[in-house]
Amino acid sequence: MTAASRARALAGVGRLSDAEAEVRAGLARLPTDPELLALLAGLLRLQGRRAEALAAADAAVAAAPHLSGTHIERAECLLMIPSGTEESSETSPASTASPASGPSTAESDETRTAEALREAREAVRLDPAHPPAYRVLARVLSSRREFDQAREAARRALALDPHSVIDLLTLGEIERHAGRRGAARAAVGAALAEDPGNPDGRWLIALLDAERLRVRSSLRGLRELAADHPDKLDVTALTWPVRGLLGGFRRGLGVGVPLVVLLAGCALLWPSWELAARAAAATVTLVMIGFGLRVLVPAGLLPWRCLALLPVRTRRAVRAGWVAAGATVALLLGYGVTALALLPVLALVTLAVLLVTGRADRM
Repeated sequence: MTAASRARALAGVGRLSDAEAEVRAGLARLPTDPELLALLAGLLRLQGRRAEALAAADAAVAAAPHLSGTHIERAECLLMIPSGTEESSETSPASTASPASGPSTAESDETRTAEALREAREAVRLDPAHPPAYRVLARVLSSRREFDQAREAARRALALDPHSVIDLLTLGEIERHAGRRGAARAAVGAALAEDPGNPDGRWLIALLDAERLRVRSSLRGLRELAADHPDKLDVTALTWPVRGLLGGFRRGLGVGVPLVVLLAGCALLWPSWELAARAAAATVTLVMIGFGLRVLVPAGLLPWRCLALLPVRTRRAVRAGWVAAGATVALLLGYGVTALALLPVLALVTLAVLLVTGRADRM
């Protein structure tokens, strides 16, 4: 058995560190072996060691530019590198980017995905009958939001291997990101027909249920997945109804509160506007409450219990966010009932707190 085959066997049972050690031992004997270099890049990528993974992929391409597999691995490594950042200087969720950082980040992201696209196309050119080449091309195109071309690449992979679970799931991901949830569900369903227990397929179904606010079905799927594959799913994913709903409140109240403040200000100058301001406050309140009940009632207590499993900083941010959201809704309701002009101004303050907590809780 070769070092590469031993490493793949170890990686297959989740022993990534042991697999990496096996590959490095093989590279000590054959330092320019392209198979071992590409395998090392993949193992480092799976461990989240982005810069090291790309360096190994660069070495693999340099050692064997004629092999499709080396370009596939380099494209995969480029896809997972954070936009505009190095591994050692990733921005924390709570950090604040300067206004000038936006264009450079977008430019870096474009450069990175363009390079990944060149690698993926080179992989296809070198081996046009190799499904993984089309698969990585599809993923790169999807990351660039070129969904029609991504869909076509995924279908080319499936034409070569119609029963490939990973290619069906890739197509499902593309359709989900393109907003075609029905097509995504069909692709994932076909994958699960081939492999009913596939954790990635079950995860995608739970995501699709969540996006359609099928809360009970999504949580049931995630709970079963966590029980069957505890190594594949962080149970904090079960907090999504609580945290996702809080994100919805930030968006809804971020629009509703300024509108009410504007109308309330107009009402101070022109009293005839008061009815419109109070009606807007009542409408925003009812929409937020209705949306909350639509998610929280079917979710039950499970998401709240799982909050205790979150990191302390995140847990505090979620709790503070809920207090701020509740206070904001209560203040809007109070204004709708009493027309007291101070209440919308206070709602702006609590809204600011709600928005700030969102920076500490990135799902």
